[in-house]
Amino acid sequence: MSLDLIIGSVSAGGLSVLTGAGMSTASGLPDFRGRDGLWKRKDPRLLASLSAMENNRSEFVDFYRYRIRMFEGVKPNRGHHILAEWEARGLLKGIITQNVDGLHQEAGSMEVHELHGNLRRVRCSRCRAPYDNSLFLERDDCPACGGPLRPGVVLFGEMLPEGPMDAAEELSGTASSFLVLGSSLEVSPANAYPMLAKRAGAKLFIINMTPTQLDYMADGVIHGDIVETLEEIEKSVSRGSGRRE
Repeated sequence: MSLDLIIGSVSAGGLSVLTGAGMSTASGLPDFRGRDGLWKRKDPRLLASLSAMENNRSEFVDFYRYRIRMFEGVKPNRGHHILAEWEARGLLKGIITQNVDGLHQEAGSMEVHELHGNLRRVRCSRCRAPYDNSLFLERDDCPACGGPLRPGVVLFGEMLPEGPMDAAEELSGTASSFLVLGSSLEVSPANAYPMLAKRAGAKLFIINMTPTQLDYMADGVIHGDIVETLEEIEKSVSRGSGRRE
């Protein structure tokens, strides 16, 4: 029943999507917040915070070099490509993502709002000059002014950027249907957007391997593989629109 409801809502258009770590783990990237994730063994304030950047610089740099190297060979999965295709066909309004890997954009999605920034980029903390993250693997000071380089992500202790948050509110408040993919919905403010969409009259659907704290208010919930489920939805949506596989 949930699958049929999602298929009908996607086919009707007006869909907004929120993606979390489960979208990226299908491409081989780890989930630091998961049951066996890094944040269960390490205090993120010691590795990924403003304080760490300023007072624990060596471990901070080593940690983000480790994360950047994780991207080597990682490509968008079929789920990323399906979302990009739905956007191109006018079915999907945009994507709100908690992920920092840039895989949605690499798959071809245009309307992507990154709540936590993007680790494909780094910038100077002093002059704010932007660079590709490959520079951070070679040096941690700015070639232009000598200031300390930092990853282009939101660190613990920082405010989320207003632009993506404003766009996320707009997508949530104007969606006909709202689909959560691979998020445990434990982190604010991302977990507020499905509730905002629901209050605004959207149908709410959640696809995640494990239960979330908002399953109770969703119109449809599927606990299963995200990519496989998206592929099944896309087959039906394509058949309904007369597209050939």
